[in-house]
Amino acid sequence: MNKIESLGVLGAGQMGAGIAQLAAEAGLTVKLADMDLASAEKGKANIARSLGKQVERGRKEADAVAKTLDRIEPVATIADLSSVDMAIEAASENLELKLALFKQLDDICKPDAILASNTSSISITLMAASTSRPEQFIGMHFFNPVPAMKLVEVIRGLASSDATYEATKTLAELMGKEVVSCEDKAGFVVNRLLLPFLNEACFTLEEGVSSVEDIDKAVNLGLNHPMGPFALADFIGLDTCLSIMEVLHKELGEDKYRPSPLLRKYVAAGWLGKKSGRGFYAYN
Repeated sequence: MNKIESLGVLGAGQMGAGIAQLAAEAGLTVKLADMDLASAEKGKANIARSLGKQVERGRKEADAVAKTLDRIEPVATIADLSSVDMAIEAASENLELKLALFKQLDDICKPDAILASNTSSISITLMAASTSRPEQFIGMHFFNPVPAMKLVEVIRGLASSDATYEATKTLAELMGKEVVSCEDKAGFVVNRLLLPFLNEACFTLEEGVSSVEDIDKAVNLGLNHPMGPFALADFIGLDTCLSIMEVLHKELGEDKYRPSPLLRKYVAAGWLGKKSGRGFYAYN
């Protein structure tokens, strides 16, 4: 395949909606799927709401936004992605779920379509091996919020072809992103570095070294990070942080990747961060 002109996005939550928006802004036709049509339509409505605010602030033209929205079609089932040039999965960070979704995509997508995962840590090679097209399987890891964050990690599985990589890299650049190429190692680049840092902050808190607020302040002012580790973990989602740490610990086998007991406790309590209204901070 030389050029990707149509994209299927499986998952209409924050990540999937952001990917769909950027692809449509880049001129691609997009089919947006989720558990059902209502969920997909909600995803498009969230895109429309976000772009509407950009129009109000004078950052985007109303006509351009209307054209973007016209290119996004919410669909009722995964089978509606059968005609796309590329399908990207943006579901929860759960291996069993992803394998089940890619089995369906492999069955319904046209033979030359590329399959991609927005996973933040799970092996691309492992997921690709569950399909009949491992050479057309790749990782395309966007960062949240997708429209604002400039980076995309493109991760080649063991069998990913050069053509698949080049088509994916070209697409990411068309969507206005900078590309970093990664080997298929647990956590890739960003999460391999970031999540142990967030996890260590949890150990630091658990050991009583300092408070949530002061640890965040120390990182803000001492390391010049825009967000402290606890504010960032709440933004990412503590369940997602725990899931990535579990992958790192399992795949790399070193004790330094052992998830903090405090992080496990917060997730068990349902304190998942901003999305649940409570994490290391309380949200209204």
